[in-house]
Amino acid sequence: MAQYEKILLKNMEQPGYSGSLKEYEQAGGYQALKKVLKDFSPDAVIDAVKKSGLRGRGGAGFPTGVKWGFIPKDHPGPKYLCCNADESEPGTFKDRQLMERDPHQMLEGMVITCFAIGAETAYIYIRGEFRLGAQILWRALDEAKAAGYVGENLLGSGKTINIYVHQGAGAYICGEETALLESLEGKRGMPRFKPPFPATHGLYQKPTVVNNVETMANIPHIINNGAEWFASIGSPPKSTGTRVFCLSGHVKRPGNYEVPMGIPFREFIYDLGGGMRSDKPLKGFIPGGASAPFLKPEHLDVKMDFESVALAGSMLGSGGVTVMEEGTSMVWAALRLMEFFYHESCGKCTPCREGSSWLVQTLQRIWQKKGRQGDIELLEELCGNIAGRTVCAFGEAEVGPVLSTIKHWRHEYEALIQEAQVALPPNKELPVFSH
Repeated sequence: MAQYEKILLKNMEQPGYSGSLKEYEQAGGYQALKKVLKDFSPDAVIDAVKKSGLRGRGGAGFPTGVKWGFIPKDHPGPKYLCCNADESEPGTFKDRQLMERDPHQMLEGMVITCFAIGAETAYIYIRGEFRLGAQILWRALDEAKAAGYVGENLLGSGKTINIYVHQGAGAYICGEETALLESLEGKRGMPRFKPPFPATHGLYQKPTVVNNVETMANIPHIINNGAEWFASIGSPPKSTGTRVFCLSGHVKRPGNYEVPMGIPFREFIYDLGGGMRSDKPLKGFIPGGASAPFLKPEHLDVKMDFESVALAGSMLGSGGVTVMEEGTSMVWAALRLMEFFYHESCGKCTPCREGSSWLVQTLQRIWQKKGRQGDIELLEELCGNIAGRTVCAFGEAEVGPVLSTIKHWRHEYEALIQEAQVALPPNKELPVFSH
């Protein structure tokens, strides 16, 4: 099994490491912050992150330094940083580990980011179910404040940077940055129309950067080791550094694995993950969380980077790789995912609110062997009326599993519908399924 040098998971893999401030300092923690306060200007930090090629690790993969550069430098009022810790994508559980096992790594990255964009206030929007994570972050913040790494007169620099933990209520949509901002302001979590973008009209309509936990955790390492070092790892120039991928499903060794961007899925699933749990053939896998379209065994040699996965017809997304072996019904898999998206739709956009319900009804009808001729075409039409017609990317996300399973395993849909037709009495129409 290949061994790769760890960056983000390195500390927590040391025996007995608890993530306390003392242990983090012994491992070199907060040296990057001291370096920034001594030797860097805000623009120099932004330039370093741009040169590193770091892209957001939350889903969209937008270049981090470029996003920071959108914050207006001449804005007279407050600016904000929001760390998106609302990890809610099925099959994704890396940010939770980073927060619970090495919280100061993320906190140091947040303080450096605040310095770079000129923000004095930062919020960690953490998923409501992550109660342990919130407790650990509160304790870590108390340690950091006592040591002068957070708060007023930061390490005697005259800078003030305060960080607050805000617990959400467990809504999937609040992982979308503008819905997160709405929720943080005390309103119902629903996405905003864009433009304007958060860089100019974010939290309380002030310039705001929203980055996720893994993105923040990378910042201290870029400062300590240099932009060129980070840019040399992975699959340059557009997919640099390592990434923590979450492996689950029918594999022998599920878990979080930190690997350089660009290794093939075959190596990840079979060498690191140990292959199929029951030694059955691989049937399909989701490469980037539940909203990423399915891929087939023929895609095993696709590289795990943004461009290669996009060319294969899917996306790297949140980094959640879910594997399914032969014998799994892909109609059932699409139904289970669609039920989740239907439940989590915020209801703001009619195509998503109504379309997700119809998708669930139609998939349930097919799965229960009550399908009708034309149901596959109905699913495709429904998906076409959702994707691209919603305020946020939720519409595209929810149709991905349906369209990709129809594309790759259409015969399974046809077989279930054919069974229903054989079972029907002559000239008898099936009733419309009520959800």
